[in-house]
Amino acid sequence: MSAAPGVPPRAAGTENGSTETGATSTESGATSSGATTTARPAAARPAAARVGPTRVARSGRREHARGGHKASFMERYRTAIVAVTALIGVVLVSTFVFLSASAPATACTNVWVPAATASPAANATPELGYVQPDMGRRHINVGEKVTYTYCPPASGSHANRAGAGPIQPRVYGPNDTVGPQGWIHNLEHGAMVLLYRGDSEGATDAGQTALRAFYDSFPPGPVCGAPRGAIGPVIARFDQMSTPFEAIVWDRVLPLETLDQAKILAYWQQWGERTNPEAQCTPPSPAPSTGPAPSPAPSTSPAPSTLHSPAPSSAPSPAPSPSPS
Repeated sequence: MSAAPGVPPRAAGTENGSTETGATSTESGATSSGATTTARPAAARPAAARVGPTRVARSGRREHARGGHKASFMERYRTAIVAVTALIGVVLVSTFVFLSASAPATACTNVWVPAATASPAANATPELGYVQPDMGRRHINVGEKVTYTYCPPASGSHANRAGAGPIQPRVYGPNDTVGPQGWIHNLEHGAMVLLYRGDSEGATDAGQTALRAFYDSFPPGPVCGAPRGAIGPVIARFDQMSTPFEAIVWDRVLPLETLDQAKILAYWQQWGERTNPEAQCTPPSPAPSTGPAPSPAPSTSPAPSTLHSPAPSSAPSPAPSPSPS
C-alpha cells in the first residue's frame, strides 16, 4: 500500500510502537529494511539522549574543580594580618617609650626608718641624727634612673655635671623637679640638704615663706666656713620619707616632725662639713683638753668661687703653730 502524498513512509515496526533500537535506527536514517528516511530534528530526540552526555560533561568539570588548590586562611587574609601585626607592634613600642619617659627617675627599695638608740649619758652632748648605711658615690649619666636602697638617701649614685649635680643651692618649690641624683653631689661636698614632704606644712605657702627665711639666715659651714649659697643648703621636696621633714648630711639623717629650725642649726654645727668624703678644706687641729691654748691656726676656708676646685696658690701657706704636747 502506498503512502499518502506528502507523508514520509513509516519505518518498519513503528505501528507496534518504537523501541530504543528503532529510535536509534530512525535517527541514523536507516530502517530495518534498509530504506533511507529523513533524520529527526534534534528537538525531537528523546530527553535521555540529550541530557546524558551533558550530565557527564558537567560532572567531569565539578570533579576537576574539587581537585584544585584551595587558599588557606593565612593566604586569603595575609595583607590584613600583616597590617594588624604592624599596628600592634607600633602600639607596644609607643607604650614602652611613654612609660619609660613618664616613670620617675628615682625609686626606693625602703623608706628608711632609723633604729632606736640608747639615750645619751647624763650631761653628755646628744648626737643629733642617725647614721644611714653608706650606698657608695658612683657617678651616673644625667637622667639615668637610680634605685636607692634607703630613702631619703644620704649617699649613693649621683650626677657629675654642672647644673645637674651639684645643683644650685636654694629653696625649691613643691612643683620643681629636683631629685637625689643632683643634691647627693652637694652632700658629697659638705652641704646640708633639708627635705620636706609634699603633704607637710613645708609645701604650703606659709611653709615656703618660713623655708626661704631659714635659707636666707643660714650660717657658714662650721669647719671650712663655706658661705650660704656656695654649695648649700639645698631645700627641696621629697615624698619618700617617714617624717614630714628631714635634714641630711653625708651618711647621717635627722628626722623631724616639724620645721624645728633651732634643732636643724644645732645638727649643722655638730655634723656639717665633717662627714662628707670629699673634704673642701683641711680641718684645724682640735684644741687640747689641758695646757695653754694653741696659737690660732691659719684660716683654711676657701673662697666661695673656689670651693669645688681650689686654685693652687703661688705663695706658700703659713705653717700652723705646733700643738703643745
